Amino acid sequence: MKLNYKRTILIGFAFMSILAFWQFYDQVIPYVLEKVFGLKTLFANSIMAIDNVLAIFMLPLFGAISDRTNTKLGKRTPYILFGTIAAVILLVLLGLFEESVHFLGFMITLFLLLVTMAVYRTPAVAYMPDVTEKSLRSKANAIINLVGYIGGIFATVVMMFMLKSEKNSEGEKVYSADQSFLPVFIVIAIFMLVSVLIMVLSIKENKLPHVVGQEEKVEKNQQKLSKPVFKSLVLILASVFLWFMAYNAVTTAFSRYCVNVWKTDLGTSSSYLLVATIAAIAAFVPLGFLSSAVGRKKTVLIGILLMTVCYAVAIFIKHQTPIMYAIFGLVGIGWAAINVNSYPMVVEMSNGSDVGKYTGFYYTFSMAAQITTPLLSGLLIDELGWGYSILFPYAVVFSILSFTTMLFVKHGDSKPIAKKDLLENFDLED
Repeated sequence: MKLNYKRTILIGFAFMSILAFWQFYDQVIPYVLEKVFGLKTLFANSIMAIDNVLAIFMLPLFGAISDRTNTKLGKRTPYILFGTIAAVILLVLLGLFEESVHFLGFMITLFLLLVTMAVYRTPAVAYMPDVTEKSLRSKANAIINLVGYIGGIFATVVMMFMLKSEKNSEGEKVYSADQSFLPVFIVIAIFMLVSVLIMVLSIKENKLPHVVGQEEKVEKNQQKLSKPVFKSLVLILASVFLWFMAYNAVTTAFSRYCVNVWKTDLGTSSSYLLVATIAAIAAFVPLGFLSSAVGRKKTVLIGILLMTVCYAVAIFIKHQTPIMYAIFGLVGIGWAAINVNSYPMVVEMSNGSDVGKYTGFYYTFSMAAQITTPLLSGLLIDELGWGYSILFPYAVVFSILSFTTMLFVKHGDSKPIAKKDLLENFDLED
């Protein structure tokens, strides 16, 4: 049993399109809201949280709807294709409203764009497990993540070269006053559309063998989850929530941690977080193979333990030091170990007809954490007066809790496939 690498990479083009959008969205839209439309930070941040709120309700809904879809294009492809077409049209329109400084038009279009992205995100992610055998899903998910990150890197490079920046009177790095964002909106829109068209034209979903789903339906006889499996599902979703509570608190507040605790500039955090991203990208595929050898659960637990130790060590570092590059590199590897395996563990507990619904469950809990953790950590830092020094102890607590809940997960793992001979361990060909 081998993974179809070419097909998996092509399916990953949909995820690549999505990550390109979110990388652009997270960097440019807050700036536009504050600097172009003059909104205060609190209001801008509230608008930026809309996508997470929408995701909690819409991702599981459209995951379940796509499970029951049956068209000539397949059940996932229609959402991916037409959702992307709608998104790129709205994205260009958003750029036009920004260019003309039309706030009402910008806000209406932004809301419609976020709704559109929520409609097809779950079907795009659920596509891979539809056509991939259970034991190969961690490896496939590693490749999907790797391809997806290429989209994020593309968006970053585009913004670096197409957006001009300068220092203002206060020494802050800001975009030039005469900067037009519209060309970047258009380039990202084209990249999204081309990526998805390559996938749709290269893979005919209805012609793929959905044998996996058929086998699972027969195996489970379309019954509800047994109590032990349901317990494991609840525990792993709780784990997802808890490790996102830890990780996103750090990534969200680390720039301000550098300023308040280390007394350095805002840009310092970017270099450390970049190291974590590069380490994660480098580790995706090797970790996919590791999970095939030792199992998903063990790989996830190793990842959580690695991140917990890194958070704990960071508590005692009171000034900027090169050691933090190593720490964030290990954090990136730990995060990759979790991401490669946790989603396949969730969909492992589904049957072939409801992969989309379980994909929605996964994203609901991760998004809920991303909404909750900035509020809770902010409450501890500001309102209770504990300051930014509480950031890494906070991450340690939630990371330990996720390790604890993960220990009791008994289902969703993959059994390592026995090799017929030693040479098969090096067989990477399709």
